[in-house]
Amino acid sequence: MRSPRRCSRNGCPRQAVATLTYVYNESTAVVGPLAAFAEPHTYDLCEQHARSLTAPRGWDVVRHEGEFEPPPPTTDDLVALAEAVREAARPVAPRPPQDDHDPHHPNPQTPPTGRRGHLRVIPPNH
Repeated sequence: MRSPRRCSRNGCPRQAVATLTYVYNESTAVVGPLAAFAEPHTYDLCEQHARSLTAPRGWDVVRHEGEFEPPPPTTDDLVALAEAVREAARPVAPRPPQDDHDPHHPNPQTPPTGRRGHLRVIPPNH
């Protein structure tokens, strides 16, 4: 599942709600609603940074005057979440007993780990 896009400003942890695009041949910075997809040469901004952006001397700023709202979850996000839940709920097939001299299992005292897709279950240390 994709995580929400974050503000491009260094150290800002807030969710992006606007996109900044520079139009170099017109010396203009355009701040508008969050673009549907992150594009190269654009910057995602949180509301605070979108509203307080200043442009270099000699440049104009064109700013969206309406409300900046975070985008609603997309169908892709919901499908990815459902697939992740289904994957985590699948039972893991039992592993066959390991031979004590198996080179892939050098320490037979180490408890095995379970895998589920990209996740790994690690047993607690006793």
